[in-house]
Amino acid sequence: MPNSPRAGQPATAADLIDVGALVDAYYSQHPDVSVTEQRVSFGTSGHRGSALSTSFNEDHILATSQAICEYRAGKGIDGPLYLGADSHALSEPAARSALEVFAANGVTVLIDSRKGLTPTPAVSRAILAYNSGRTSGLADGVVVTPSHNPPADGGFKYNPPDGGPAGTEITGWIQDRANELLAAKLSGLSRIPYQRAAAADTVHGFDFLDAYVSALPGAINMAAIKDAGIRIGADPLGGASVAYWADIESRYGLDLTVVNPDIDPTFGFMTLDWDGKIRMDCSSPSAMASLINRMKQDATLYDIATGNDTDSDRHGIVTPDGGLMNPNHFLATAIGYLFGHRPGWRADTAIGKTLVSSSMIDRVATDLGRRLVEVPVGFKWFVPGLLDGSIGFGGEESAGASFLQQDGSVWTTDKDGILLCLLASEILAVTDKSPSAHYRELTQRFGDPAYARIDSPATREQKAVLGKLSPEQVTASTLAGDPITARLTKAPGNGAAIGGLKVTTDRGWFAARPSGTEDVYKLYAESFDGPAHLSKIQDEAREIVATALG
Repeated sequence: MPNSPRAGQPATAADLIDVGALVDAYYSQHPDVSVTEQRVSFGTSGHRGSALSTSFNEDHILATSQAICEYRAGKGIDGPLYLGADSHALSEPAARSALEVFAANGVTVLIDSRKGLTPTPAVSRAILAYNSGRTSGLADGVVVTPSHNPPADGGFKYNPPDGGPAGTEITGWIQDRANELLAAKLSGLSRIPYQRAAAADTVHGFDFLDAYVSALPGAINMAAIKDAGIRIGADPLGGASVAYWADIESRYGLDLTVVNPDIDPTFGFMTLDWDGKIRMDCSSPSAMASLINRMKQDATLYDIATGNDTDSDRHGIVTPDGGLMNPNHFLATAIGYLFGHRPGWRADTAIGKTLVSSSMIDRVATDLGRRLVEVPVGFKWFVPGLLDGSIGFGGEESAGASFLQQDGSVWTTDKDGILLCLLASEILAVTDKSPSAHYRELTQRFGDPAYARIDSPATREQKAVLGKLSPEQVTASTLAGDPITARLTKAPGNGAAIGGLKVTTDRGWFAARPSGTEDVYKLYAESFDGPAHLSKIQDEAREIVATALG
């Protein structure tokens, strides 16, 4: 789709949500479970929707919270549940609804003692720290967030005791049980009024911020950043990391400015994303236009500028010499740096990437002599390796990643945007070169890839076929003039189904996956022979997919 002519421009009053009407709809509208779009759809990123479209309302959260309680009971998970929320307008009412159910079910709940916002990585870190050394009484968590989605959206996700995104076997059970409860008009649900829930002896405060920020030197060389005097501009994009960045600045004595400390559920300070909507996507040049322009106007303002989405699980890196880095570029740079500056990591520690991430990562891994673990889309696939230290770094092309602590132990098993932003400053402090400069060096050694993702129309039936293709259904022998070297419907790193197709050659590749929300399929492609070759790959990829779909 073409970009909106307003992409990158400041939002106007006409772009802003009516917060009162949105919250009223959360409580007043009730879903019809016979309508697919109004059912709970609980994927690895949890349930998302909007109260205005009756896809994220109190009934959804009550039913999902009850389902989580029943799942915990069935699995013997009886430790505390860490409950966090971001700055979206629907997050606070949804967190209140959830607490009413959790408390009624006798779940021990830990909420933020500062009554502040809670980043996803802070919840993951808290779960792992609590469970360290334990075999029973394990903790889990819930984060109320739709990530970088527009202001009218809400989200609700569950992290089991491994601290990472829940797998499909968990989310499927929770989703099905929640929809059963909705169909039964919430019969069988336990709930007490919010005031009683907040005062319950099973509900306690927990200092998420202190627990997270105080532990950062275990993962990041904070002293190097301070000693080098790196000037950092951190833009939380109105999200949960606002107070965290302020505390990082004061606690570690960094030259750090919180560029925009405002919390506003309309997100009226944002520039519009590529499609003319407000979206807190820190990897988008349009959504990050304000910070990018500030750096362009005065390249001496900051040595490194960064952005996070509203739950702080994604990162955006802006450098004076390179502007906003493409997420794939920073992933490759981060991997190259970390595996040369973490002597505490095991010699057999591998590199994790999703199969739609850049093949620059493959070339960096080969150069480092490290095993590459290529998995399907979804951060959940990195969780086991990050837990046991067999994967040192796991990253997605959508600007989500995490990595081990300096001693090779787990940091988080969910994406951590704050961590990756700090890493950008560490790279500059230790090497005296920006991450952009490091990436340019990689392209000089390994080639300069052209990468793109486009959406193509597909019916629901075609998407179903695409999600279940076998390699034998791809009859082509060449792609853009090169012999096909692999036809993949399972990820080489773990053998898991990728829910689509990936075809590779020595100079490029493409991957096609059905969208879970729209009647399109996503076509990712990359070429190490320039944009013209990339276009050929894309054109032939469409033909290959069309033939396979029949």
